[in-house]
Amino acid sequence: MSAADSREVEMPAEALGRRVSCEGERGTVRYVGEVPPTAGPWLGVEWDNSERGKHDGSHEGIKYFTCRHPTGGSFVRPKKASFGVDFMSAVRDLYQFNLQEVFGPQTTIASKTVEVSGFTKNRSLDLCGNLLSSWENVAEITENIEHLRELLLSHNRLSLISDPVSLSHAFSSLNVLSLAGCQLTWTQVLQCAPMWPRLEELYLAENDITELSRLAVWWILYPNSIWQHKTYDPLLLFFIGGKTGMFTTLKVLILNHNNIAQWSAVNELAKLQSLVELSFRHNKQLTNDLTPQTANQLIIAKLPQLAVLNKSRVLPDDRRGAELDYIKTFGLEWLASGGNRDPAENRPSATFTCTHPRYLPLIQKYGAAEEGELKKQTPFALKNQLISVTIVCPEEAERLPVVKKLPDSMTVQKVKGLLSRMLKVPGAAITLTYTGPKMNGSEVDLDNDLKPLQFYSIENGDSLLVRRT
Repeated sequence: MSAADSREVEMPAEALGRRVSCEGERGTVRYVGEVPPTAGPWLGVEWDNSERGKHDGSHEGIKYFTCRHPTGGSFVRPKKASFGVDFMSAVRDLYQFNLQEVFGPQTTIASKTVEVSGFTKNRSLDLCGNLLSSWENVAEITENIEHLRELLLSHNRLSLISDPVSLSHAFSSLNVLSLAGCQLTWTQVLQCAPMWPRLEELYLAENDITELSRLAVWWILYPNSIWQHKTYDPLLLFFIGGKTGMFTTLKVLILNHNNIAQWSAVNELAKLQSLVELSFRHNKQLTNDLTPQTANQLIIAKLPQLAVLNKSRVLPDDRRGAELDYIKTFGLEWLASGGNRDPAENRPSATFTCTHPRYLPLIQKYGAAEEGELKKQTPFALKNQLISVTIVCPEEAERLPVVKKLPDSMTVQKVKGLLSRMLKVPGAAITLTYTGPKMNGSEVDLDNDLKPLQFYSIENGDSLLVRRT
C-alpha cells in the first residue's frame, strides 16, 4: 500500500514482484540489480500506465525483464521508489490505538481512503489503487475483519496463488467484490474463484477479458477440501470442466469495457445459474457491427434467467420478442445442420447445439418458426440496415402508397414523427400496424413507441398501415 506519510521506506529484501509508486505512478518491480555501465542497484519497473515507461525492459541490447507493452518499462533508483507501509502500521500510526481492540471507521493511506464500516453488518473495505502485490497481502488484511461483506480492490495488480482455497477463510463472508482495471483475464478470475464461496456481485470492468472459456486445469481434491496443483498420480486427478459454473451464488456481473469478441462468451455466462443482472457495454469487438438493440436481444435470448441488462429491466415482452427473433434468425442454420420440425427427426449437429445451446429449449417453448418466417439475411446485420416498406393509409383512399427505406433500428416513436410530418397530423394521433405477403392479411400492432422496427420482425416488402385515432 502507498505510504501514509513522507518517511522514507527502505527497499525490502525481496523486492522482486513488489508494487511501488514513483512520482504519482504505480508499477511492479520486474528486475533488481545492476545495469552496466552504471554502478549500484536499479529497479526495473513495469508501469501500470505504459506512457510512463520508456522501453520493454531492454537496455543497450540486453533484456533485463519483460513488459506487456513495448514502452511499459523503465529503470529507477530504489531511493526514488516507495514500497509503502503495511495496513496495520498505517492504521496504528494514524489512530494511535491498539488494533486488537478497535478499528476506526476509516483511514487514509497515501490519499487513498480505506473504509471499514458497520461492524455488525454491511461491512465495507476500500483498498483501490494501493500497492498490494498479491492475494496473500489482501488476505492478511481481510482475515482481521469479521463479517466483511464488500471489498473494493480496483486498480491493483495482484499475483495469483496456486492454492486459492487456502485463503477462502479470509473472504468467507464476502458478497461484493470490485476488481475493475486490474488487468485480469477470465481464466485468472476462475483461478481465484475458490477464494470467494459466497460472492454475489462481481465488478470486472476495464480488464483484459477477451473470452469466457472454461478453465482446463488438472487438480487433486484432498479430504480437507484444499485444492493443490499437481502433475502426478492420475488416479487422483479430477478435471474441472465448465468452471464458470462454480460461481453458484453470483447474481450481478459487470463486464463493461473489456475486449470480448465471441458470442460463445455469452453462452458461457448461462452456466451462472443465479445470474440476474449483467452489464456488457463497450465490448466493441463483439457488438461493433450490431445495433445496440440487436446486441441486447441476442444476450437476452441466450440468458434465460437475466432480469436486468445494462441497467435496464428485461420486461416479459422484451424477452418474448428477443427469443422469437432468435428462433427466426437462426432457423435456416438449424435446418441446414439437421434440425427438423418433426421432433422425431430433429437431430441438429453438435456444432450447431454448441454454438446455439438455447435454440432447442426455445423451440420447445414456442415451437419452430414456419419456413416463411425464417430470416434469410445474415444474422449480424450492419448498423442501421435499411428495410424497404410501403406506407399505406387504408382509411384515406385518395393517398397513394409511398415506398420508404427505413433503418430497422428506428423506433416506432420516430416513425410516427416521420409520418406526422408527411401527413401533417400530430404523431399522437397516429396508430400503426404492419402486414406482409406472408401474413395472409393479418396485422400486427406496433404498440410500443420505444421499440425498434426490428423488434417486430418487419422485413423488406412489408406494409406499414397508418390510421388516425
